[in-house]
Amino acid sequence: MPLLSLSFFSSSQGFRQKSVAALANPTLRAALDKAGTGFLNARKKAFDEIENSSSIKARAQQARTRAIDNMAELLLLFERNAQAKGIHVHWAETAEQACAIIIDLCRGKKRIIKGKSMVSEEINLNEALLKNGAEVTETDLGEYIIQLANETPSHIIAPAVHKTRAQIDALFRYHHENIEEAKVADNNPKAQRTSVLLVEEARQKIRDKFLQAEVGITGANMLIATRGAGLLLTNEGNGDLSAIMPQRHIMLAGIEKIIADDGDAAAVLRVLGRSASGQSLGNYMSLYGAQPLQDNGKDLHKDLHKDLHFVLLDNGRSKMHSSAWREMLRCIRCGACLNHCPVYTSVGGHAYGWVYSGPMGKVLTPLLAETSKQTSAQELPHASSFCGRCVEVCPVGIPLTSLMRKLRERDFEKPLQPRGLKTRLACAVMRLLFAHPRLYRFVIACFLRVLKLLARGRGHISYLPTITAWTDTRDLPINRSARSAIASIRTSYPR
Repeated sequence: MPLLSLSFFSSSQGFRQKSVAALANPTLRAALDKAGTGFLNARKKAFDEIENSSSIKARAQQARTRAIDNMAELLLLFERNAQAKGIHVHWAETAEQACAIIIDLCRGKKRIIKGKSMVSEEINLNEALLKNGAEVTETDLGEYIIQLANETPSHIIAPAVHKTRAQIDALFRYHHENIEEAKVADNNPKAQRTSVLLVEEARQKIRDKFLQAEVGITGANMLIATRGAGLLLTNEGNGDLSAIMPQRHIMLAGIEKIIADDGDAAAVLRVLGRSASGQSLGNYMSLYGAQPLQDNGKDLHKDLHKDLHFVLLDNGRSKMHSSAWREMLRCIRCGACLNHCPVYTSVGGHAYGWVYSGPMGKVLTPLLAETSKQTSAQELPHASSFCGRCVEVCPVGIPLTSLMRKLRERDFEKPLQPRGLKTRLACAVMRLLFAHPRLYRFVIACFLRVLKLLARGRGHISYLPTITAWTDTRDLPINRSARSAIASIRTSYPR
C-alpha cells in the first residue's frame, strides 16, 4: 500500500492556509469534537481516581529530568548492557542514516510489518522502504486506516482521530474487496458497518501479514539503561506480534526515550496511560532485550528473540539538549497537550504540516525544522492562544508556553528578510511614531475617533480593510487605547 510522501505536508502552504481549510471542513470538525470530549473526560476520571496525583506527576517529572540531565551517560550504559546480551545497537545522527541502517537490516526481506512509531513517521521510513521494493503493512488499527487513506497521522496517540466511521467504512469497502458482504448490517451494501465489524475486518486482513512477516519494526516508549531493554506499551497487542512473529525485530527510538532504571520507568508509566487514554496502564506492556530466560541451563532468549536491533535516532535532539529548549526532551508523547489545546481541537493535526502537532509540535517542529527540511515551521509557535492548558495537563511539567515564547523571541531576533513595499512602509511609519511619543499619542487618539465613528455606537467594527485577518473571523472591539487602560489600572490599584 503506497504512502503519501511527507514532502506534501512540508509544502509552501503554511499553517494559516491549512487551518482555514480545516475550519471549513464540517466532517473534520465533527470527528474532532466527538473524539476530543472522550479524551478529556477519560483523563480527568483517571486522575480523579487517585488521591496523590500531584506527587505522581512530580515523580514522573523528576524521572524524566534525571534521564535528560544524564542522557549521554545513560545511553552509553544502555548500549553496554544491550550488547552484553548479544543485542545490536545502531546509532543514527540523521533521518537519512536511520533509514539507511534499517534498509540494510531489511535487505533481502520484502515482507515488513510495523507497530506504531512516530519516529518512523519523522524519518519517512515507510516511503524509504517502499522505494527499496519492500511491502510495508501498518498493524496498529489507526495507522492501518491512514495507510489505506494514503495519509499521515493526525494525532500521536489516535492517528485516525480525524476520520469518521463512514469514511473508514468507505476505505475498507474499497481496499477489502474479498471481505464477505454478509457481514454488512442487514445485508445492505450501503449501510454503515458497526465498529466491531470494521475491527474484525481489519484483523482478518492483518493476520496473514503477521504470519508471513520477515521483519517487524516497532517504536519504544522507553529505553531502560540499567536493563539494556526497550519498553513497549500498546492496547491492541500488535506491537508484541510485530516483535515476536518475524525472525528479526527492529526497535526504533529517539535518544531522548532513555530512562535510568525500572523505578523511573514505573514513575513515567503511572502518568503515561492516564494522560494518553485515561487508562491506569495500557493493555500490553512488554520489555524487549530483558534478561535471558533460563531452563535447565538452556538460554531461551536465543530461541524466543532470534534477532533484535535497536536503532537510536538523534536527528537534532543533541542540539536541542544543549539549547534553551532542553526541557522539551522530557516529553513522553502522551498527547494530553493536543487533546486540551483549543487550536488543535479546532483544526486537527494535518494543519501543522508534519508529524508532531498541537502544543508539542509548535515547539518540536521548528527545533527539528533544519534537520527535517520543513519549510513552513516558523508560523507554529505563533499559532497559540497561550491559554496555558497544555502546561496545566502536561504530566512531566514541560513549560510549553514558555518554550513557544522563546521561539517567538528567536524568530524576532533573526535578521529581517527582504519584505514587500507595504511591510517596509508600515515599519517606517511605526519607527517614526515610536521615536516621537507625542506624535504617537496624537495619531492613536485620531485613529480611535475614526474607529468610533465607523462603529456608529455599536462598540465594535465587523469589517476594516486594513485588518481583515482579524475582522474576517471576529469583531474588533472599540473602547480605548492600551495606554489609557493601563493608566486607569495603575490609578485604581496604586502600588
